[in-house]
Amino acid sequence: MANTRRAACRALGALALCSSIGALALTTPGAYAQDKQITLGFAQVGAESAWRTANTESVKSAAADAKIKLKFSDAQQKQENQIKAIRSYIAQKVDVIAFSPVVESGWEPVLREAKAAKIPVILTDRNIDVKDTSLYVTMIGSDFMEEGRRGGHWLADHYKNDQGPINIAELQGTVGSAPANDRHSGLIEVIKSDPKFKIIASQSGDFTLAGGKQVMEAFIKTYGNKINVVYAHNDDMALGAIQAMEEAGMHPGKDITVVSFDATKGGFQAMAAGKMNVDVECSPLLGPQLMSAVKDVVAGKPLPKRILTEETVFPMSVAAQTLPTRKY
Repeated sequence: MANTRRAACRALGALALCSSIGALALTTPGAYAQDKQITLGFAQVGAESAWRTANTESVKSAAADAKIKLKFSDAQQKQENQIKAIRSYIAQKVDVIAFSPVVESGWEPVLREAKAAKIPVILTDRNIDVKDTSLYVTMIGSDFMEEGRRGGHWLADHYKNDQGPINIAELQGTVGSAPANDRHSGLIEVIKSDPKFKIIASQSGDFTLAGGKQVMEAFIKTYGNKINVVYAHNDDMALGAIQAMEEAGMHPGKDITVVSFDATKGGFQAMAAGKMNVDVECSPLLGPQLMSAVKDVVAGKPLPKRILTEETVFPMSVAAQTLPTRKY
C-alpha cells in the first residue's frame, strides 16, 4: 500500500513539473517568438521598370525562402498609396514594415504612427529625408550619389582629350525621388569644375520607357544635333530615348553617347548592340538582405543604419561577354 502511495506521489509530482514547464513556455516571450511566423508588410513603389519588377520578384521569393509571411502592396508610383498601405499594415499589427519610398519627403506622420505602434520600419532601395532618423531602423540599398559620380567620372574620362563643348541632355527619374536627386547631384559634383560639360536640357521621364521616349523626342525637336550625351537615370528611359533617336535618324552609342543606370538585361542588350556606351550598376536583388534584416530586427539584434549593396560600372566593351550572367 505504501509503495502504491509513493508511486502515486511520483506521478503527481511529474505532472506538476510538466504543468510548470508548459506554463513557463507559454509565458516566456522568447520561446513563443521562436515559433511565431514573422509577418512583413512591404509597400512597393510600383512596376514602372524592369528593375522594379526584378526587385519585387526578389522580395517575394526571398520571403518565401525565409518562411516570412509577406503582405505586399503596389503603390503605382503614388506616395498617398504607400502611406495608405503603411497605415493598413499598422492596423493589421504586422511585425515589421518595409517600403521603397516613392519620394524622399513627407513620411514623418505615418512613420511616427508606426513607431507609436512599436512596429520597426526598414527602408529598401531609396532613402528618405526625415529629421528624426529613429523613425526607421536601417536603409538597405545603393548609394545613388556615388552612382552619379561614377557616371560623371566615366564621362570625364571618355571626353578627357575632347575640348568640347559637350552638351548633355538629362532624362531624370521621378521628381523628388532619391535616385533622381542623387544621380543628378553626383553628376554635377564631378563635371562642375570642367566648363566643357554643360547640361542643356533636363526633364523627368518618370523612370519609364514611354516617358524616356517622349522626353527625348521633345529634346530632339528643340536641340537636334547639339546633343552630345544622353544621361538617363535608368535603363528604361535610356531605351526609350534610343528609340526616339533612331526614329529621328540619329545613331545612339556612336553620334550620341548614352550613359545609363541599373545594368539590366535590356541595358546590356543595348550595349552589346552598340547603342549604349556605359551602364552604372544598381542591383534590385535586395530580397535576401531584407529578410535577413527583418529576422535580426525581430530577434532584437542591432543593425547598422545603412546597409550598402556592392556594385560596379559596365562599359560597352564588356556587355556581350557579361550579358549571359545577368540575373535581371
